[in-house]
Amino acid sequence: MVSTCSSDCPSSIWIQFQDNCYIFLQEASQVESIEDVRNQCTHYGADMISIHNEEENAFILDTLKKQWKGPDDILLGMFYDTDDASFKWFDNSDMTFDKWAAQDDSEDLVDTCGFLHTKTGEWKKGNCEVSSVEGTLCKAAVPFEKKYLSDDHILISALVTASTVILTVFGAIIWFLYKRSSEFGFTTVFSTAPQSPYNDDCVLVVAEDECAVQFH
Repeated sequence: MVSTCSSDCPSSIWIQFQDNCYIFLQEASQVESIEDVRNQCTHYGADMISIHNEEENAFILDTLKKQWKGPDDILLGMFYDTDDASFKWFDNSDMTFDKWAAQDDSEDLVDTCGFLHTKTGEWKKGNCEVSSVEGTLCKAAVPFEKKYLSDDHILISALVTASTVILTVFGAIIWFLYKRSSEFGFTTVFSTAPQSPYNDDCVLVVAEDECAVQFH
């Protein structure tokens, strides 16, 4: 299922397909290496594109043609690992699918990266030391990490947090004042309880008078 405006993605310029969000950074830029290209994606909390099945490959091709208007070749987020003698994705996902075009595999694969040819949907091998790109395709899993949310979402989250703190403090103050008011009211009632209209001396005198009357 494709969604052009999903609440699971950080904003409407991203496109959701299955469990991932995709964005094509269409501006052309000068770079010194594939790491510079990758940094454009990590700046948005994503990584360079990885593709894991034919459906995802077809979705990317279709969207590049209809909506993103991408160039003929898009740099994939992969590199050739000379230690394992295999291609790997930068996002550390498993290499479960490939669509390599027929090429001479006898060439040296050091500093080799993959490119998606948007006309055919096939992948091609090429040098990682690119000097410029016409656009960068990025991908991030759903749900987006909180730290990668759009500025609007971050602002809303901050406001909600601040409001919660303010309400908590205000409630604590009200409760404190209520408790103090309750204690003060109890003391007042206690101190104003009915007392004898006579002090101790008066009581003594009255008692003596009564005794004198009885004696006579």
